[in-house]
Amino acid sequence: MKNKYAIGFIVLSVTAILIITCAYQLSYYRAKERAQEARIKTEKEPAMEPEETIPTEGGALKEDCYYLMEVNGYIVVYLSDKKTPYEYTDILFDELPEKLREEIRNGKYIEDTKALYGFLENYSS
Repeated sequence: MKNKYAIGFIVLSVTAILIITCAYQLSYYRAKERAQEARIKTEKEPAMEPEETIPTEGGALKEDCYYLMEVNGYIVVYLSDKKTPYEYTDILFDELPEKLREEIRNGKYIEDTKALYGFLENYSS
């Protein structure tokens, strides 16, 4: 009688293991198919075109503005976030007119690249 129960228990265990293995394989293949479909979908979508950039050290975008600030006695150009340096200049802060120095202390706003380079040309040595 014990052998009948032992054989039944073994058959039941093997059957349970097979069912669990099949369920795992099925879920694995379904997840793999969904991931592949998602990858194909993203490949088919058109990539967004990047905005036109100006080739500079800071990587400013066309629409960015600039701020002039004084650092260690020199004028430094920052991007619109006032944290990312765009260009370091050799313009001495002390050699600028008093009104301009006051504007630069507060972070002088420059609207576009043309105005920025106009300013830099005027005050460079």
